Amino acid sequence: MLMSSSETISHAAKGISCSHCGEDCNEQIISVGQQIFCCQGCQLVHELLHQNNLGNYYTYEKNPGLTVQRRHKNHFAYLDQESVQQQLLDFSDGSIAKITLTIPQIHCSSCIWLLENLFKLRPEISQTRVNFLKKELSLTYHSEEISLREVIELLATLGYEPRLLLDSQGRDQTISVKQAKPYAKLGIAGFCYGNIMFLSFPEYFSFGKSVTPDLLRLFEVLNLLFSLPLFFYCSSEYFKGAIQGFKQKIININVPIALGIITLFVRSTVDVFAQTGSGYFDSLAGLIFLLLIGKFFQQKTFDSLSFSRDYQSYFPLSITKIQEAGETTVPVKELKKDDRVVIRNQELIPTDSSLLSEQCEIDYSFVTGESTPVLKKRGELIYAGGRLIGASIKLKVLKEVSQSYLTNLWNNEIFHKQQHASLTTLSNQISKYFTPIVILLAIGAGVYWLQEDWHIAANVFSSILIIACPCALALSTPFTLGSTLRVFGRNQLYLKDAAVIEELAAIDTIVFDKTGTLTHSGSSKIKFYGEHSQYEQSLVKSLTKHSTHPLSQSIFHSIQAEQQLTQNYQEITGRGIRGEIDGHEVILGSLSWLKSQEIHDQQGESKVTKNFDTTQVYLAIDGNLRGYFGLKNIYRKGMVQVLQQLKKGFQLFLLSGDNNREESQLLPLFQKANSLFFNQSPEDKLHFIRELEEKGKKTMMLGDGLNDAGALKSSSVGIAVTEDISAFSPACDGILGSDGFNKLNRFIQLAKISRHIIILSFIISLLYNLVGISFAVQGLLSPLVSAILMPLSSITVALFATGGIYIAAKRLEL
Repeated sequence: MLMSSSETISHAAKGISCSHCGEDCNEQIISVGQQIFCCQGCQLVHELLHQNNLGNYYTYEKNPGLTVQRRHKNHFAYLDQESVQQQLLDFSDGSIAKITLTIPQIHCSSCIWLLENLFKLRPEISQTRVNFLKKELSLTYHSEEISLREVIELLATLGYEPRLLLDSQGRDQTISVKQAKPYAKLGIAGFCYGNIMFLSFPEYFSFGKSVTPDLLRLFEVLNLLFSLPLFFYCSSEYFKGAIQGFKQKIININVPIALGIITLFVRSTVDVFAQTGSGYFDSLAGLIFLLLIGKFFQQKTFDSLSFSRDYQSYFPLSITKIQEAGETTVPVKELKKDDRVVIRNQELIPTDSSLLSEQCEIDYSFVTGESTPVLKKRGELIYAGGRLIGASIKLKVLKEVSQSYLTNLWNNEIFHKQQHASLTTLSNQISKYFTPIVILLAIGAGVYWLQEDWHIAANVFSSILIIACPCALALSTPFTLGSTLRVFGRNQLYLKDAAVIEELAAIDTIVFDKTGTLTHSGSSKIKFYGEHSQYEQSLVKSLTKHSTHPLSQSIFHSIQAEQQLTQNYQEITGRGIRGEIDGHEVILGSLSWLKSQEIHDQQGESKVTKNFDTTQVYLAIDGNLRGYFGLKNIYRKGMVQVLQQLKKGFQLFLLSGDNNREESQLLPLFQKANSLFFNQSPEDKLHFIRELEEKGKKTMMLGDGLNDAGALKSSSVGIAVTEDISAFSPACDGILGSDGFNKLNRFIQLAKISRHIIILSFIISLLYNLVGISFAVQGLLSPLVSAILMPLSSITVALFATGGIYIAAKRLEL
């Protein structure tokens, strides 16, 4: 415990609050210099923060701290149990661990600042990130230097004890309480509104004269009392939102609404106490009730038009599952606990699993950014997000798949590109200046009408503040792009985020890989040129089983033979694969690569390479060249039509690692001969894309996702085209199922239409606000009518954006 030599402890006194948490010192007062604390816990945190140069915590908000609950020293001892850690951790490789914690106490910018600077308190904590809306903290730490228990104890000491749920029951209850709050506010608002309206009947129907002044006075006081829960509880979100905006130095949409509500409440309260009238409690109650109804209806409308903000439900991963009848490919979302699956080289591990094979190496760069493979042995836990390096393995599923977790990995900042979302920026800029202008306009109109009549001035001031809503402007972009994401997902184009759509709409150059992109993977006509026995065919089949490359898969499916155990498997990107099977070294790949491996050519190169009408994959066994597999490509259905459509509006290029034997066949589909490049390595493709981007071109690269990872990352939009979508590069911006390839031109058209719909939505929203404000300035709108019209603007824009995309998609047959 940190103690100060100048510390004094005295009895509590009313009106004295804690320097850390701001709560009253009800039990005792601890004085340290000029600082006052309600308990030793608050004092400890205060001194701890200042000793570690974290005093800025108190600059973002006055008294931002939380009262620290006293805990027994062994309260978190159960976190030392490995079984508990496995339930809580998102990832652990023995040295680095990641965990996502729910912390309900997060409430302000100071909380965010402190939690994202935990590394200054404990350097063993390498990274923290706060999701304010979800009250979640994502934390990465070095588990060899600090334990999970110590991490949680640190958070608890600071007053941010996380809610640790080892099952889903508590989580469901939390969600239920959160969902019930809007209903409670709406119910209370309706109750108060109904009673206020009832008590206002004498005034409405002009029979107030038959009611005694004392009774009228009672009605006015009752209306005031009924307005208190409306003002302090039902309107609290608008006040809190406005205050949070001020703290962030932003004037948000909650500010004018809060000002309108305060104006009506203060004016009505003054009338009642001054006995100059009954006030506007009926208008205030109706305003708040209708605002809540509008918000509720708006949310219900948005839910029904949902474009799946959690678009992870469209995230397409498939996996090879072991069943009694053999191996079959299934979507990962269908995996259940205790299922057995097969993972091949470079494939992603979709869920926490136990290793059934002897051993393997896992690359966790997808999770941690560190590319050093981690050795795992039979029975060890392998966390979701790892990528297999080497021969195929078998796993036992321990948890059902969390697609949101996988997609969050895909959205890791490690793989983000610098994208410029111009429409989103425009929307934010308009919304930023819209509200201050509206407030000034409301003040000006209020001052003008004040010369005529105070009641009209109050109504005009409130009406302008309420009806002028930039929400519709802010919703234009996310609803349009979100609806487009939904259409794309339905047609097997899965994008990383909505910002990619804007980039897609701006492209002017398209670059294609050939093998596995323009051609079918696994559907080539294959013939072996050379000599190899049935036994040697089994060696080849055993080797190609572990590779996800389209050529390897084509060869694998073409051979009918028994499979054997492969050891020391290696795959060299853009070159080939090798491994040891039944004591024999087997190598498959390009001729140039095999030559570099000192392969002996017994048959003579001229004989081996006599057929140039095919793609050649050479085979060497025990250092001797045995021949090559000739693969005659089968191009995708609709490829000719797609390329013919695209070349009308885009500059097209082909980058192929294959030879130029099909150049004459492909040339008519591209503009000119210098658009075709063959014998390209992954490095060549990367440099080509970079050169185009440096020249100002907006490029879209379509490749296989693995060999073309560098080119995909360097392009403005990188799309991985795959057959079963079981392996892809985190660097790509999207994944295109092979069956959706013939819709490529329509995808780009819909992206361009999305931009136009967003611009039209901006215009509709601005027109709505101009018309509404013009009526309000003239005193022709009451606050009640404004409260009804305000949510309608957001709903109109949402319907227009969603409906526009739906109609456009239908016309494009998407």
